[in-house]
Amino acid sequence: MKERMNMGLRFLFHFLLVCHVIVAEGLAVNWGLKSSHPLPPKIVVNLLRDNGFDKVKLFEAEPGPLRALGKSGIQVMLGIPNEFLASIASSVRAAEQWVMQNVSNYISQYGVDIRYVAVGNEPFLTTYKGMYQQTTFPALQNVQAALIKAGLSRQVKVTVPLNADVYQTATGLPSGGDFRSDIHDVMLSIVSFLQDNAAPLTINIYPFLSLYADPHFPVDYAFFSGTNSPVVDGPISYSNVFEANYDTLVWALEKNGFASMPIIVGEIGWPTDGNSNANIEYARKFNQGLLNRIIQGKGTPKRPSSPDIYLFGLVDEDIKSIQPGDFERHWGLFFYDGTVKYSLSLADGQNIVPAKGVKYLDRQWCVMSPTASATDPNIPGAVNYACTYADCTSLGAGSTCNGLDLRSNYSYAFNQFYQIADQQKGACEFSNLTMITQVDPSQGKCRFEIMIDLSSHEVSPPPPRNRVHANGSGEGFHGVKKMLWRWVLVVLMMLPLFWF
Repeated sequence: MKERMNMGLRFLFHFLLVCHVIVAEGLAVNWGLKSSHPLPPKIVVNLLRDNGFDKVKLFEAEPGPLRALGKSGIQVMLGIPNEFLASIASSVRAAEQWVMQNVSNYISQYGVDIRYVAVGNEPFLTTYKGMYQQTTFPALQNVQAALIKAGLSRQVKVTVPLNADVYQTATGLPSGGDFRSDIHDVMLSIVSFLQDNAAPLTINIYPFLSLYADPHFPVDYAFFSGTNSPVVDGPISYSNVFEANYDTLVWALEKNGFASMPIIVGEIGWPTDGNSNANIEYARKFNQGLLNRIIQGKGTPKRPSSPDIYLFGLVDEDIKSIQPGDFERHWGLFFYDGTVKYSLSLADGQNIVPAKGVKYLDRQWCVMSPTASATDPNIPGAVNYACTYADCTSLGAGSTCNGLDLRSNYSYAFNQFYQIADQQKGACEFSNLTMITQVDPSQGKCRFEIMIDLSSHEVSPPPPRNRVHANGSGEGFHGVKKMLWRWVLVVLMMLPLFWF
């Protein structure tokens, strides 16, 4: 009897251990590459592994990150930028060449575990005014045909990452969900095609943007800790916008005959700067609540099992477009250099850890000289020039550096330019307004950055063959040439400094 009890206890222990592993695995994240001084790919891959991310989404087929992901144990969703859709849609040959160079090549030669090809990125955004409406579905079909020809269609699935604006609800409730009228037919064609090829639909959901777009949006409804005003839809009460948004899509699919369509959440997160609601406190609250759901395997009322969820994003991107808002450059769980922004508890109870082995430029900053006058007539032009080439979004209203005094504000702008120019001689010369200091001018939450020293990190070797654009044209673009062009850009950037 005692032996049977011991066996039962051992079985229960192993069962619970297996359950813990099943729940704990599967963290996924977006790795954006719009950075002036990007982390070396090998360091990023180690950062992913150290923090338990076993799935990653890339927005484009960059050789360095793809090679670094080879044999890493990390599954990859590989994106095709929107600007490639037209050429891929018009030519199966172009799709075949793209798949050969960017999928087959990296799977066979480097052991990259590519699981999905993401055709386009939010191509049906209303702000695009139908620009990609005619090319997205044909491009999807051609990429699928190319994967079949390459013998990869079982291993690699196609998908289209879509913004949540592709569906809406006339009633204001999830049960009223349906696809937007202007894209209804093409959405049904895409979903049907994905279902026929055992592929998922990918959707990007951003509760932050709901709060950003509507000042009257209830703040607590954006998070996962409950709300005083839940949305009641029949027998279901929705306490957060993520569940309501996701289930609106589920309803839209059900109404159109696709009740079992698998869904991936391709992007979701919270920025930390560039807006009063984009701050460390809110980001930690949102992302910890989201991680807890993922770890627990919690889904939504319509679909109780958790989907694959790709957090957005891994690191900040200082040259990303700010057309939607200054916050666009600050979505990272980590700062640009892989340092931790705020503590997040992962599945094993451990907090996220920073990147290792990062090498920086010299510990020095460009600041306003104490002998310079804050009313110098050269200052407006100099600051405007610095912020044209460098990221000054942290100076905006509601941002981390918005509370600086006037001189510190100018210093921040000058230092951002100095750092993005790799601290080159002459990059801290603005009509005798500035000086170099070894004393860190950072104040409170406002960080005066020192950039990564890319010259001290290993330059990635060139790929074995030239990459091929979607239109089939070759490009001899590799790490060394990229570095040379970067130095040319820095020199051209600095020339107008001598005019101030």
